[in-house]
Amino acid sequence: MRAVDTNVLVRLLVADDPAQASKAETFLATGAGVWISIVILVETVWVLAAVYGWKKPQLLAMLDTATTSKDFSFQGADAVSAALSSYRSSKADFADCLAAELARAEGHLPFATFDRATGALPGAQILR
Repeated sequence: MRAVDTNVLVRLLVADDPAQASKAETFLATGAGVWISIVILVETVWVLAAVYGWKKPQLLAMLDTATTSKDFSFQGADAVSAALSSYRSSKADFADCLAAELARAEGHLPFATFDRATGALPGAQILR
């Protein structure tokens, strides 16, 4: 299994640079599988939302597809799955959902925040 950077994932997803998208597809097509770190996953979601204007339904569809694909493996896969569930049912952004789930997985709750949406996540605590 090999790892990829954010720009490789973005090229696969948006194909805005045909030459780079082709190289990314070729890399993926080797069948070895791709490992995605938490940092790369969060950055990819941010780039898709902030730069490409993807809305939550598009992000959820991409995350659902990626997390169920045999081609991808994720660092902290259980936390990623739990974060996806939290993201789907909350107003918090994906990065906050994932951070809260990683804290839970490591036994470090409550997860302190000033953000109301994040504070509504299980195990989170709004600081007042």
